[in-house]
Amino acid sequence: MAGSFVDVVVFRRRLPLLSVVSLLIAAAAAVGLYAGYQRIAPLIQGAGCDAVGNGQVISLNASQAAIAATIAGVAARDSLPSEAVTVAYAAALQESKLQNLHYGDRDSVGVFQQRPSQGWGTTSQLENPVYATSKFFGALTQVPGYQRLPVYQAAQAVQRSADGLAYQQYQPMAVGLTSAFTGQDPHAVWCWYPQKITGLPRSAAASQELSRTFGSVPTHDVADPGTSVTVSNPGDGWAVAGWLVSHAQQYKISTVRYGGYTWSAASGSRGWVRSVSTATPGSVQLG
Repeated sequence: MAGSFVDVVVFRRRLPLLSVVSLLIAAAAAVGLYAGYQRIAPLIQGAGCDAVGNGQVISLNASQAAIAATIAGVAARDSLPSEAVTVAYAAALQESKLQNLHYGDRDSVGVFQQRPSQGWGTTSQLENPVYATSKFFGALTQVPGYQRLPVYQAAQAVQRSADGLAYQQYQPMAVGLTSAFTGQDPHAVWCWYPQKITGLPRSAAASQELSRTFGSVPTHDVADPGTSVTVSNPGDGWAVAGWLVSHAQQYKISTVRYGGYTWSAASGSRGWVRSVSTATPGSVQLG
């Protein structure tokens, strides 16, 4: 079931350029991991996303970011700790590179390469990231003391892969993704898209999928920018905001506001910009 790491995911630390180059060359020579290190800058001309967490900058394509946001959302829905999210990211990076695959070893499919023949669910169910993540977390929470286990051991207890140690290489990246997508680090996820987002936002569809992912999230119409999502704490707010910007193209979302910051699809590569907001505290606004 295990996948290999390619340059659609880029892992970076905030270091001087020469230090970064030296570190990458040494790491590649020593272990042969992270072939994607060769691509440091994200491809601004196409769709892409950056996640900044735990002192790391991780570049993803838009579909990877959407899945990462979904995993964090399901964890929030089920009130799971950050350790569970980190284990899920390590497993998903190894198995599918955070992609919703429609193929795999034998009958494996989806983000976690789960197998219908092993009782995980039907193929169509497992190709739904919300369902697949729910099944992963359901199995993980049955592992005694999983929060205290090394990440690779907890992932292997769920996945039962041929090479359980393979998950270990993704632990640093998984920790960074956890900090960014769960909202531990604020305004830490942003995306950009190659085509201008036009037309009315699909707010009703976005709200429905948000509720499937995060659980009940009250939404209501506002004059500007259009829809407001009520959240219970700042971390959940940034997790919802990360989900919205990573799904912006799908739901025609051009603006997201939260916590005194605004993300705009028209200038998405700039990230979140501090702004004067009239948003009600505890609400994420989209339009």
